[in-house]
Amino acid sequence: MNNTSVVLIDDPRRRRAVLLAVCVALMAVIASVTGLNVAQPQIALAFGASQSAVLWMINAYTITLAALLLPLGAVGDRWGRRPVLLIGLVLFGVANAMAALATSTEVMVAARLLSGVGAAMIMPVTLAVITSTFPDAERSRAIGVWTAVAGGGGVLGMYLSALLVDVATWRWLFALPIALVVVAVAMTLRAVPDSRETSAHRFDLVGSLTSVVAVVGLIVVLHEGPERGWTAPETLISLALGLAGLAAFAGWERRHPAPLLDVRLFRERGLSSGSMTLLAVFGVQAGIFVVLYPYFQVLLGWSGLLSTLALMPSALSMMAASGLAPVVAARLGARVTMLAGVVVGGAGLASMALAVSADRGYPSILFGMIAMGVGMGLAMTPSTEAITTALPRDRQGVASALNDVTRELGTALGVALLGTVLSAGYRDAIDARLTGLPPETAETARLGVANAVATGAGPALVRAAEEAFIAGWRQAMWVGVAVMAALFVFVLLRGPRAATRTTGAEVERPADVPA
Repeated sequence: MNNTSVVLIDDPRRRRAVLLAVCVALMAVIASVTGLNVAQPQIALAFGASQSAVLWMINAYTITLAALLLPLGAVGDRWGRRPVLLIGLVLFGVANAMAALATSTEVMVAARLLSGVGAAMIMPVTLAVITSTFPDAERSRAIGVWTAVAGGGGVLGMYLSALLVDVATWRWLFALPIALVVVAVAMTLRAVPDSRETSAHRFDLVGSLTSVVAVVGLIVVLHEGPERGWTAPETLISLALGLAGLAAFAGWERRHPAPLLDVRLFRERGLSSGSMTLLAVFGVQAGIFVVLYPYFQVLLGWSGLLSTLALMPSALSMMAASGLAPVVAARLGARVTMLAGVVVGGAGLASMALAVSADRGYPSILFGMIAMGVGMGLAMTPSTEAITTALPRDRQGVASALNDVTRELGTALGVALLGTVLSAGYRDAIDARLTGLPPETAETARLGVANAVATGAGPALVRAAEEAFIAGWRQAMWVGVAVMAALFVFVLLRGPRAATRTTGAEVERPADVPA
């Protein structure tokens, strides 16, 4: 039996202050997910790192965040959401300072891992605060704002990060999350109330550990599969660990009296389809953004700031569609809205795969970027509310963590899969174009397109690297289209029923699923 302290706020001004505080904290986390994308070429050259090593720097953060979101969301429920938020913000700020001072790939990866721990304490609390303090009539609108920040905030964070990188160096991009942490701490101390759950049962340690094993194992599979081969020992061991962890987690959670996540809840159509939609949408989005930056900065020769400005049409269309999605879902239903988003987003990816060219440049992908943003914005908001309304108020930390873990797990999976498909496709394509080059130059060119251009070996090698990059790009885009096609079928079969609309009302559970 659980006793929960829920603080509903009647004062609209106080609610706005709470929403602003958690959105600033969320922005710090999201900006760190995407901010390092801006400096991929610079970091590769500074550390002499391959594209695969740079992907590990990016993904160390998202892997840790995704692996710890669910257990730390439950910790926030028990310890109190406000203190956990404050502790996470402080840890997150320290880790970003460590990353700014990193002198090697190893130190950078360690700092990013520590940042992920702090972020996993912050992110589930931000949505849990909204769902435990806002009344039903206002909750849907607040979730829409939260969703817009979660979806578009990463690109806005990249814009500010790019400005810092262009004006100073790549190390200054970590100043942005540190500054946001300072603001978020001050606002949290002033505005955010505390709420927590008191449980008669012990914390679910076994479920926490098995969930971490499952998440890490499955992400490593997608990271190493395209790079080392799907039958390589590392890939197969990671797959076995991931599947074993997933099976152990599901089996344990079904028997535990106070499970970290009651897996029987996934029988509810809205919860299962909402989780799968966020997993796929955020994965594809994150993977595509990783692919876009080398295209802008290396092939087109743009600065980090200009490259980020080039993403604005996609970000703004996604934010606008996220805000419009509750209105559309109220009229047409959540499933139709989600399906429309998946179709439009998939069409945008296909357009970019067909039209991309180093010669035609930015106009060749602009339509696809906008379509991708609109589609993903339409799919995000009804998916988020389908998750949060499937669990009662006293489990909103877990609901928030589940919502967040699907986003961040999707981000980690997307970067691992699409980023590595790009890297492997580039390497396969350029190998045939390196004949006659000195071995040292050829090996440097194989690391990535930025490394190939930096060799100064002449226009022939630059052109070969550009063509190889486009070949890898197309492979990554078509993989994204395949993911969206599979998602369409799943939502069509398992999407929320017509009666489940984004109205803020609680979703009725199956009779055999306890609240």
